[in-house]
Amino acid sequence: MAEVDQHESDQVSTKFESENSSDKYDSRDVERLQKDDAWVEGYLTWRIYVVDDTLKMIDESFQWRKDLGVNDLTESSIPKWMFETGAVFLHGYDKEGNKLFWFKVKLHIKDAKTILDKKKYVAFWLERYAKREPGMPLTVVFDMAESGLSNIDMDFVKYIINCFKVYYPKFLSKMIIVDMPWIMNAAWKIVKTWLGPEAISKLKFASKSEIQTFIGPEYLPPHMGGMDPFKYSYPPLPDDDFQTPICDNGPIVSEDETESKEGELESKDTLESSFNSEVAVKPKKVNFLEDSLRAEDNDKGDTSNKTKGARKPLTTFRGPLLHVSPAEELSFGSKETEKKCLIILNNVTKNQVAFKVRTTAPEKYRVKPSSSCCEPGASVDIVVSLHGGYQASPQDRFLVMAAEMENAGAQELAQFWKEVSRAKVMEHRYNAAVCKMTSRDLCQQLMRVTACNARLEQKLDKCLWVQKVLIGLVLILMVLNLLCLYLLGTAQRPS
Repeated sequence: MAEVDQHESDQVSTKFESENSSDKYDSRDVERLQKDDAWVEGYLTWRIYVVDDTLKMIDESFQWRKDLGVNDLTESSIPKWMFETGAVFLHGYDKEGNKLFWFKVKLHIKDAKTILDKKKYVAFWLERYAKREPGMPLTVVFDMAESGLSNIDMDFVKYIINCFKVYYPKFLSKMIIVDMPWIMNAAWKIVKTWLGPEAISKLKFASKSEIQTFIGPEYLPPHMGGMDPFKYSYPPLPDDDFQTPICDNGPIVSEDETESKEGELESKDTLESSFNSEVAVKPKKVNFLEDSLRAEDNDKGDTSNKTKGARKPLTTFRGPLLHVSPAEELSFGSKETEKKCLIILNNVTKNQVAFKVRTTAPEKYRVKPSSSCCEPGASVDIVVSLHGGYQASPQDRFLVMAAEMENAGAQELAQFWKEVSRAKVMEHRYNAAVCKMTSRDLCQQLMRVTACNARLEQKLDKCLWVQKVLIGLVLILMVLNLLCLYLLGTAQRPS
């Protein structure tokens, strides 16, 4: 099957190149089509491996990309007021682990003068996400609270649908319409016809009470019955949900607060900053080299205690700066003794490498150390532990960031992360996973179930015995009743 898919992928690439002129599209898209089999595969599967239909879809998609200048869209190319409104943004995950793409319908007003910029705005978010999370689907949420007919722009809705139907195939996990006013039923019946048969099953209508079927309360705003404290603000762009985990010493200040409150309060321990942290503790600025040596001395005596009980990684991701173990996911058990995982970083460069670990659920996890640096050829053990009775979830994600320090000297940790170019940062991502039960755990569970079944059988036998006794008593009463009636009739009969 894989060989057939590869053959069809090559056929699409070759035929597309031969049938279309090079100046019709952005050359960067054409070049990517020749090299990125996964991109071609996305179009093919969306068109059920019909080559001609796939070519038409690619043609339409590539023309749209060139006309809108998708490859050149940047934050500065979009009007600032669009970001400030918060009508569209990425934040949180659904119960299947898909990123949520929010549309606040009440903030959208139909205006022909701004429609092109709005289209670029949506394309900006989609392209940004596609580059950061290739192959990962999105769940679109239309939040229709407090919206009315003036907020419905059918042309704009059709454009959004086309983005997932044509321009970004296989990107749509589901489209959830939340709290839709009854007066808009007719409009959304029209929308259904635009989706087509391949996407109609992805459209979900939900009330406030039903939305938690798809999205957990931790990623729902209070007006939907959720507990997510997130409030949109700009800048920065709120699509980066990874936050530095809270350390053993408590909450951490954001980088912006650190800069603005310089000199007010110094902490005894070095704490790396996190995004969106409301309770702040002022971190002490540190020198990379001094901090590394001090941490090394402090950890010599308690390394075994720190990693005790943590799950040892068995696989390794070989990155350009660090070899990171495990390779794919952090596995946590359900028992109290299985709530620690170990991440091992090995520096494979000739320079010092700075690192930090971030997560989408900082309230759940403690990380030690959450940020520091690793000497050339050395390794660092990072313990990730659940706390406060929390359970790991596949929606919880982790990000290990690393950057090479060519001049480690006296540079400060927080300042380095502000100045380092994103192109120089190595990133490795994890999902949290709950380990499956071992054979021993399974046997114990089976024994408990068997014992429970035995107790239920005993109770059932008692119930059946009581039932039989009651039936017997009822029969005796019926016989006695008939006998009394017979005797009464005999006594009243004239002699």
